[in-house]
Amino acid sequence: MDDLFIRADHLAPGSSVFLKLEGLNPAGSVKLKTAVALVAQAEESGRDFPRTRLIESTSGNLGVALAMVCAAKGYLLTCVTDPNANAQSVRLMRALGAEVVLIDLRDDNGGFLQSRIDYIGDRLRREPDTYWLNQYANPAGPQAHRERTGRSIFEEVGHVDQVFIGAGTTGTLMGCAEFFREHSPATRIIAVDSVGSVSFGGPPSRRHIPGLGTSRRPEILDEAMIDEIIHIPESDAVEMCRALAEERGLLLGGSTGTVLAAVSEKAKNIPEGSVVVAISPDFGERYLETIYNDAWVAERWPEIEYRKVSENSRVRTRA
Repeated sequence: MDDLFIRADHLAPGSSVFLKLEGLNPAGSVKLKTAVALVAQAEESGRDFPRTRLIESTSGNLGVALAMVCAAKGYLLTCVTDPNANAQSVRLMRALGAEVVLIDLRDDNGGFLQSRIDYIGDRLRREPDTYWLNQYANPAGPQAHRERTGRSIFEEVGHVDQVFIGAGTTGTLMGCAEFFREHSPATRIIAVDSVGSVSFGGPPSRRHIPGLGTSRRPEILDEAMIDEIIHIPESDAVEMCRALAEERGLLLGGSTGTVLAAVSEKAKNIPEGSVVVAISPDFGERYLETIYNDAWVAERWPEIEYRKVSENSRVRTRA
């Protein structure tokens, strides 16, 4: 499903805000498009399938999507992830037949990405029948989002003034940017990153929510395609996710919370009457044990306090 949008005009009063929901496809996230494209590229590479084992670094959603695609095709798959991955995503990968390797060694920037990639390099040297899909450098990922995600926004919404897109491995961001640069060059491309990510040269710091941000700049990233970069603290993403759940009945993932926090932050600078699109990569079911868990939030951001009012409601205050 490429074309399901809901309105979120309250985030930028005076403008039309369309939230593009990507969580309704079979893999539950925007990463299914990436997974299909990466596996197709591997098949075109001349490798012998099903003898070849595919391997990829993932924070969760891509691993689930790849596991679904590989299960359907009868391919071997190894997903290399880290402690920040949601437990449900890890269980889903394993349930779909993938080997899951958890890397808990932090890299020089305080994250796990380079450590995951180093592990993949070691596996490639030891196991010649292993093939790295490499979402960080493989142009097949952005191409899929150029032809599907970007085109879907353009065809379904029409004129768009600003598009807010989360920056993780940047495949969705780059693909959409490429499409709009060609077909609607006046559309502003707003990249949304997490504080602590080094993708755009910011200082590294420890992050807790999988999806957006990296501890290593992706090779496919081209900042010349982007009009503006916004860094959002993870605590703001958590508050946005929980507010949308409690006040709007929308259970959305951490990446979506980050993107919508950026829309809210920039609302005063968005010209009245603008048409704004924000991409929601996934829903919130895979985050019930993290960003929707009071104890997990309180341990990481004690400045966010949740006071129980009744069994079914809470008032959120900031200390």
